[in-house]
Amino acid sequence: KNICYRTCLYKEKGETMGKITLFHGTSEKIVVPTNGLGEKKHDYGMGFYLTGNIDLAKEWAVCKPNVMNGWVHQYELDTDDLKILNFQEKDVLSWLAELMKHRDAADSKRYRMLSKRFIDKYGIDTSGYDVIKGWRANASYFYIAKEFVRDNIDIDILEELLSLGGLGIQYCIKSELAYSKLQEVKEELLSVDYTEFREKYNQRDISARQRMRELVDSDANKVTKVFSTLL
Repeated sequence: KNICYRTCLYKEKGETMGKITLFHGTSEKIVVPTNGLGEKKHDYGMGFYLTGNIDLAKEWAVCKPNVMNGWVHQYELDTDDLKILNFQEKDVLSWLAELMKHRDAADSKRYRMLSKRFIDKYGIDTSGYDVIKGWRANASYFYIAKEFVRDNIDIDILEELLSLGGLGIQYCIKSELAYSKLQEVKEELLSVDYTEFREKYNQRDISARQRMRELVDSDANKVTKVFSTLL
């Protein structure tokens, strides 16, 4: 497992208990996670995003083409009493609906009309959760979303496509309670070399896209149960 669990207890709804170690990759040496900040157009809306995989955090720290070294900040999140929504335990359509709430997979009138219906049918009310856990929809994953809304991907291969990405799971801190339970381990701050990890980031994305395209172009993609037929 990529995430270090200090305890191995689970609630009935799949919520972890105890402290977990998470990482935040960024170009900023000083970071102050603050409730109410963040970009509205990120995958799960405003919030503070982390991953349990330090290698992915290093790549995400230099994912912007600015030729600058990055930083990985280490945190401990005490998950006791937190309500965590895990999209890996939900239908993949619910995850796609969440993306559509915050990010546009197309700019057409057709998409604007159909996405609203899709969100109404498959979306989850996330307002009561402290933390959201799920796939990170960067370049490769967002390629899936775009092809899906164009009716080019059958629902039967959606989950396999996601597994091909290898781009990791992220945590989004959403509530004041969750922020209060997030503590940085400042002595573990790491500098990330831009040249080394930007290349790893690019190669991961190129490889993921290639595997995804091969599956989309294969006979396994029947293109019958597609976006517009699910509404």
